[in-house]
Amino acid sequence: MSKITYEIVEHDGGWAYRVDGVYSEPFPSHDEARRAAERAAKEQVVPGDTTGISYEDKEGRWHDELSKGSDRPETEGLRRSGTNQMSATAT
Repeated sequence: MSKITYEIVEHDGGWAYRVDGVYSEPFPSHDEARRAAERAAKEQVVPGDTTGISYEDKEGRWHDELSKGSDRPETEGLRRSGTNQMSATAT
């Protein structure tokens, strides 16, 4: 079981959510960043099409992978784990 934590932080002149050291785009308010993080957490469980994806890791290296649309985490729920953090536990 993996635990994904969305942290709401000040970033680039606004507010953003951060997951595993990666920032979202900035939002004008803390509340908008929090709502965006909640949407992102909910979208993780929605199945989609099998497609190729590219992503950059923390060290700045790019990776290409095939992502199966049916291979989605099961989110047990979204909880507040502090003033600026939300956690989603997935299996």
